[in-house]
Amino acid sequence: MAKFELNAELRDAKGTGASRRLRNAGKIPAVMYGAGKEPAMLALDHASLFHQVSNESFYTSILTVNVGGQKEQAVLRDIQMHPFKPRIQHMDLQRISATEKLHMLVPLHFINQDIAPGVKLQGGIVAHLMTEVDVTCLPHQLPEYLTVDLSNLNLGQSVHLTDVPLPEGVSITSLGHGGADLAVATITVVRATVEAEAEVAAAAAAPAEGATAAGGAPAAPAAEAGKKESK
Repeated sequence: MAKFELNAELRDAKGTGASRRLRNAGKIPAVMYGAGKEPAMLALDHASLFHQVSNESFYTSILTVNVGGQKEQAVLRDIQMHPFKPRIQHMDLQRISATEKLHMLVPLHFINQDIAPGVKLQGGIVAHLMTEVDVTCLPHQLPEYLTVDLSNLNLGQSVHLTDVPLPEGVSITSLGHGGADLAVATITVVRATVEAEAEVAAAAAAPAEGATAAGGAPAAPAAEAGKKESK
């Protein structure tokens, strides 16, 4: 697992104005709470932190927060980004205990999609129904991601939560609470193929234009047949 260390300093000022001044100075307002301690109002360096948050592992790693020489372990609970600028606006960090389980959202990494029989041989496409899942474990057991192997998946089949391999000590939170065994990925028929097959079937079932009568000659319109009988 990747290791991330955040250098922080305590801040006293609170409020919108104080946070704006921090951001203008290249800092990020943050708060760290939990583990039975009082919340700590922090200021983090934006330049160094922005580089770290571009790494997917940052969001599922145990972070070391260095505040004035004292280091604490924490996980990221929330990050607020600017609506259109590449800037971090605020962060929430939660202290952790090595002996207490935590739950975290962990990304799903799908592999062998291109060699799945449902794709390679049967013309289907993979639909990702989930991209992350909430897991419960001790901090040192926290995985960066979970791998979902689709190599044996046929058309119309799905991989469910209970099919996802889990490291030792890790459980999927919803299953532990009696939740449904939801599908995380499936292989479906390409929509264009379905529509094309439906059009072909409809065309085959419809009578051909200019159909001939039983004798092979074109069928006479009803009006013409009436005229011949009256003569």
